[in-house]
Amino acid sequence: MLTGKQKRYLRSLGHELTPVIQMGKGGISPNLVTQTVDVLEARELIKGRVLQNCLEAPSDIAAELASAAEAELVQVIGRNFLLYRRSQEKPEIELP
Repeated sequence: MLTGKQKRYLRSLGHELTPVIQMGKGGISPNLVTQTVDVLEARELIKGRVLQNCLEAPSDIAAELASAAEAELVQVIGRNFLLYRRSQEKPEIELP
């Protein structure tokens, strides 16, 4: 569980990121979860986007993807969200 200070720090790092995960009307598939886990292992902090044609609410689908990928949901703004998971092999982000 992340503290408020840690979430603020991660939000400041994620501000300039471009979305690497996009979800459309297909929703969350097993392939999307494995791709998210792989990217989280490499980068630790990623930004995702829920496209307009997705039928579910962005906050719901972001929370569902975070639990499926065993990551922390840092923030949801509009259709964009941030996910964080500490890398097992080479952690790069040092949390306050």
